[in-house]
Amino acid sequence: MSLGDLGAWALRRLDPEAAHRLAVRGLSILPAPVAPADDPILHTRLAGLDLANPVGLAAGLDKDGEAIGGLARLGFGFVECGSVTPRPQPGNPKPRLFRLSEDRAVINRMGFNNAGLDAFAARMDRRPRDVVVGANLGANKETEDKAADYVAGLRRLAGRASYFTVNISSPNTPGLRALQGRGALDDLLGRIHEARPADGAPVFLKIAPDLTAAEIAMIVEAALANRIDALIVSNTTLDRPASLRAPDRAESGGLSGAPLKDRAETALIAAAEAANGRLPLIGVGAIASGADAYRRIRLGASAVQLYSALIFEGPGLVSRIKRDLARRLRADGFFTVADAVGTLPLTER
Repeated sequence: MSLGDLGAWALRRLDPEAAHRLAVRGLSILPAPVAPADDPILHTRLAGLDLANPVGLAAGLDKDGEAIGGLARLGFGFVECGSVTPRPQPGNPKPRLFRLSEDRAVINRMGFNNAGLDAFAARMDRRPRDVVVGANLGANKETEDKAADYVAGLRRLAGRASYFTVNISSPNTPGLRALQGRGALDDLLGRIHEARPADGAPVFLKIAPDLTAAEIAMIVEAALANRIDALIVSNTTLDRPASLRAPDRAESGGLSGAPLKDRAETALIAAAEAANGRLPLIGVGAIASGADAYRRIRLGASAVQLYSALIFEGPGLVSRIKRDLARRLRADGFFTVADAVGTLPLTER
């Protein structure tokens, strides 16, 4: 067991939110071990971004951009921070984070707790410039015009982030998922398009897994009509599979981790079919191995993101996924990640 994985084991013995806070703090002040140079076969491009590898960190771990350097040194090809809202907010009452160890899952109802745009912007100004960093944008709980908050985030962080993610799929902010309806979505994305950064930083849209194929197809068309650069599929789910065993399984909030796999894959398949190569996709949800990452890529994802699996597998997971992904690409005769995107036969879906 590596030192990092031993530390992850120790953190799992603490209260989930205390462990989260300690992990971020440690990564912000302690030099994380430098991951080996990436295998050249893993190099890829996503919406104009050059990535040394397609394995990214999903938003939620580093909400305020405190540990970008430490996280990058774990081997991620890109790091997404946030969600960040225009004004600071404390989030929902505690307890609000639950570790479902028996299910390799997490339930959270954090509620976009963060220090706000000004603090986030100051940290982005100091970030390592050789790291691809995304800013995941959210809306304040009390804001009536949610779209205005996303525009404010885009404008405040222009020139500071490599890309932006418009997060309309968190289940923990009232009214947020309503923005996934066509009328509200066109209004939001139209305003986002008008506020796009002059430096051409791509803008992604993150959607929920709790959508029908028809709803996902509608979102794909809205994204294309409003020149969104990629779709992140998907966020946490409100579903509670009957297979859950942990004592906290009935807690409210978004469920992530292993039980999300089927729902996340179904959503990705629907998005890939609707996009038909017109819009890059990023696969998220229950990715805990090289096999998981490879399957999402072959289902249509140009890159993947993970977060919850780190809690159970430790920081060494990133390097293990990359090694196995490179091996699988070569074994199947692919020369690049892009060659493998969307190649899984219908019979294996």
